[in-house]
Amino acid sequence: MTGTSIPWRTDSDQRVTCIACGETVDRGDAREYDKHGDRWSREGKTFEYLCKPCDRDRCHQNRDGLEETLVAAGAGRTDRETFLERYCELTIDDDHD
Repeated sequence: MTGTSIPWRTDSDQRVTCIACGETVDRGDAREYDKHGDRWSREGKTFEYLCKPCDRDRCHQNRDGLEETLVAAGAGRTDRETFLERYCELTIDDDHD
C-alpha cells in the first residue's frame, strides 16, 4: 500500500457520533458501521459509527438483503405506517420465493 494513507490511523483525535444512541465519542471508542455490510471495501466510502456499548448490544447475525429492503420500503424517508406496510409487503414476497 505505498502512497495510500490508512484512514484508521489518521483519525485518533477525531470525534464521531453513535448512530444508535447519539453519544459523541472519540473515534477510538467507536466501531465502524457500514450499512451495506461490506466494511472491508474502503475505497470511496464514508462510514457511520457505533459506540462500543451499542456495537456490543446490536445483533451481529448475517443481514443479507436487509439494507436493500429497508431502502426499498422507504426507511427514514416516509412515515412509520407507510414504511411498515411496504416492509411487510416486501418481506412477505421474499418468504414466498
